[in-house]
Amino acid sequence: MKLTIDKRHISLKEIVNASSVEISNDEKFITFINHTHDFMMDTIKQGKPIYGITTGYGDSGKNYVDYDDAAKLQTNLFRFHGCGIGKNLSYEVCKYAVICRTISLSKARSGVSMNLLHRLEMLIEKDIIPVIPSQGSVGASGDLTPLSYIAAVVAGEREVYYKGEIKPAIEVYNELEIEPYSFEPKEALAIMNGTTIMSAIALKAIEEFEVILDSMESYVAGMFEVLLGDDTPVADFVHDSKPFDGQIAAAKNIKNKIAGSKLTHGRDDRYDKFFADNHLNIQDTYSMRCAPQVLGVIRDNLDISKKWVETEINSVNDNPLIDGENQKIYTSGNFYGGYVAHAMDTLKICAANLADLLDKEFALLVDHKFNRGLGENLKLSKEPFFHGFKAMQISLSSLSADVIKNTTAASIHSRPTESLNQDKVSMGTTAANDFAKMMPELHNMLSIAFIGMAQAVDIRGKEQVSPHLRKIYDTTREIVEPLLEDRRMDIDIKNINKLIQEAKFI
Repeated sequence: MKLTIDKRHISLKEIVNASSVEISNDEKFITFINHTHDFMMDTIKQGKPIYGITTGYGDSGKNYVDYDDAAKLQTNLFRFHGCGIGKNLSYEVCKYAVICRTISLSKARSGVSMNLLHRLEMLIEKDIIPVIPSQGSVGASGDLTPLSYIAAVVAGEREVYYKGEIKPAIEVYNELEIEPYSFEPKEALAIMNGTTIMSAIALKAIEEFEVILDSMESYVAGMFEVLLGDDTPVADFVHDSKPFDGQIAAAKNIKNKIAGSKLTHGRDDRYDKFFADNHLNIQDTYSMRCAPQVLGVIRDNLDISKKWVETEINSVNDNPLIDGENQKIYTSGNFYGGYVAHAMDTLKICAANLADLLDKEFALLVDHKFNRGLGENLKLSKEPFFHGFKAMQISLSSLSADVIKNTTAASIHSRPTESLNQDKVSMGTTAANDFAKMMPELHNMLSIAFIGMAQAVDIRGKEQVSPHLRKIYDTTREIVEPLLEDRRMDIDIKNINKLIQEAKFI
């Protein structure tokens, strides 16, 4: 899909689905951009000190730079911020970052030229994507250091993802006969002074977490079946009585997925069998009965976080802001990434609760004391020298600990930097990186869990389960054989992991 960028609000879905972009050629839009840019340039030429354009940065804002040296100031800005560290962000996240920065700069309040917007457009169109390190930002004045890697590539410096390789930007430019871009006053600052890296990391992680949440509801639905669960906890009446949108949605999703099962039971069945079966509790455990409530909170927080990230991406979050219509310049703090930071800190807690729920439910599945006849560790072979899913449960539980231990809020760890000019910072990029790091753990947890679910279906009988669970079972069994004898399972986990990321279990 080609995404047209102008001043309008652009959704996360549009960004994710964008195969290419184009800057609007609407005359009114072009006039807005040029009018703001021309006003700023006229102001500079009059000799007025404007932060970051004809002055130094941060604590160096007291240093004046005349118009003739303003361009040199922009070049030095991205060069001295070339100190990013850590693992490189993925190609997808870096591409999202370029798109998101273009969206922000196209609001006609940053003072950039149409030439710069078209240069960013060119990077995306020719798939020349800056390689951006994941660390080096405290979310102060935005993501200065990681965003400097976009500015540097615009000028033909540093490295890019190109045709599946990492290459020097200037090498790619020479190959395609592209001239490095020369920044006009403020343009490098406008690229760097924003919240785009934290937003791009958040966008990719949210994209993955949505699939994880949908897959988790499939697993919970499967648990209702293979543990012969009571379907009362997903009844409409229950959730109409506590009408949170996320809870209602989670319950309906689980209810729809167990439709057609011959294994679940209604509340009347539980009452009727109560006196005949001394082992049958009148209610299931919390991890089963409260699953819609647990997942509902996560759904609602995910929706709120998506709205905040989408608003952040569509905001003008650099400094200073240029009002070309009323010819005013505003020095402010929209680069503060508090909304992204708080969204990511909240989703870290959500991810931990999902991991904890999955850990509890899988423990029920493999424990013969609680799994209602599925046997010891889901063993299909009864010989005492086989061990079934004993170690798989340990691995899954260890992953849940890895997720849960990383839930400390990054936003409360503000670090004063830059001679105390940046004395209260958002830590939004740290929060986004923390949340993103949880996704591989959750993928692996679900991989183990669904392999175990297929084993439980083998024990109960494929003909007994719902059409939805049968589809998941068949998908699993195409690449993972039933566990009859003890064998290595790590390759099976990796193979199922790929399917989970491809949304095959939702």
